[in-house]
Amino acid sequence: MSSYAVVNPATGETVKTYPTITDQALSAAISGASEAFRTWSRRTTVAERAALISRVADLHSERQDELAAIIAREMGKPIGDALGEIGFSAAIYQFYADNAVEFLADEPITLMGGEGSAIVRKSPLGVLLGIMPWNFPYYQVARFAGPNLIIGNPVLLKHAPQCPESAAAIEQIYLDAGFPAGAYTNIYASNEQVADIIANPIVQGVSLTGSERAGAAVAEIAGRHLKKVVLELGGSDPFILLSTDDLDATVQKAAFARVDNCGQACNAAKRFIVMDHLYDEFVEKFTAAVLSTKQGNPTDDGITIGPLSSLAAAQRLASQVDAAVAAGASIVSAGDREGAFFPPAVLTNVTRDNPSFHEELFGPVAMIFKVSSEEEAVDLANDTPFGLGSYLFTTDPQQAARVADAIQAGMVYVNIVGADSPELPFGGVKRSGSGRELGRWGADEFVNKKLIRVGA
Repeated sequence: MSSYAVVNPATGETVKTYPTITDQALSAAISGASEAFRTWSRRTTVAERAALISRVADLHSERQDELAAIIAREMGKPIGDALGEIGFSAAIYQFYADNAVEFLADEPITLMGGEGSAIVRKSPLGVLLGIMPWNFPYYQVARFAGPNLIIGNPVLLKHAPQCPESAAAIEQIYLDAGFPAGAYTNIYASNEQVADIIANPIVQGVSLTGSERAGAAVAEIAGRHLKKVVLELGGSDPFILLSTDDLDATVQKAAFARVDNCGQACNAAKRFIVMDHLYDEFVEKFTAAVLSTKQGNPTDDGITIGPLSSLAAAQRLASQVDAAVAAGASIVSAGDREGAFFPPAVLTNVTRDNPSFHEELFGPVAMIFKVSSEEEAVDLANDTPFGLGSYLFTTDPQQAARVADAIQAGMVYVNIVGADSPELPFGGVKRSGSGRELGRWGADEFVNKKLIRVGA
């Protein structure tokens, strides 16, 4: 029985199931990707491939209503947020289309001695496997597939089992944009088939966005077969509040950073670390803001957050919250869980020996901590196995620079939230993964940086 199915989390209804790809069809897909690399990749220019990606951007915009309705069904994203994600995806594609020629241009090397010249030429590696998550079905694909197809790396795309309809819609966009068969191929593969794909000598690299467990499994297989990997995994991002001239505005930014996408973002602010002189007022105002978030059916007007992505996700979060409270944490909640609908909640009094202290809470649940110094704030922020993003609020520019340097994370946002942009690199350290996506750095992971040294 296939695990690929559209199950509406708002209703629990199974809308449609999709068969897992057969081994024979998978072999054909890999062969088709190999042929695309042998022919299309080598016979087209960067500019020609960029033009195709620009058309992909256009088609996302043209089909935005259809695409938004799909992910509202699949994983419960409110229509307004879904449209925002699609717009951001289109912007990513267009960014790479506009900048690819510059990013992939030959880089001359100044010789220390000898005659002639030397350059580094960026050329494609070959067929890549992308393993994508359910929380941002279009955006995650865009930041992986966009630059790599312009580079000339054909893509095999294994999407999340609960996103088969959006996966098919994305593949159709690539075909309609003019990409040849084999350049982009959607595959409904099992975990066992994924292991075989990574091991296949045709496949030269794999990019995964997902859980620590999935990342560790993929990295182990890829390492055994000497394949390059990029991993974007979990996060428990700190939001550090040291000082502010406008607490109300800061609270609104903090609330948005926690409940955006129903809290289901690896780089969402999850741990709020607040100076003692601001703590009580922050807790009061932040709790009110978070608990007032309008939750409901993602297709209804005015809804800020929908259900969690699945009943299983809601049950898992509930178990984490229950364990936190049993270990001494205090909770204020907007209500009781109903199916996949998980009410926003705030946890305080979470001690370092609480099981939730080092966990990622993937949903609209915030943890708030009180600190009495900059040093204590940094120590608490870094006391996590994760190191993806972070948020820092202070009115002191020198403190901002000092603390930003001290935070152990791949990204630091100072006095701003929701500022992701196509030109900015995305990625983390520690158990949050390795490698980078977006910006020029996202076009630099899966390339052969080939030295060409010419004598006089």
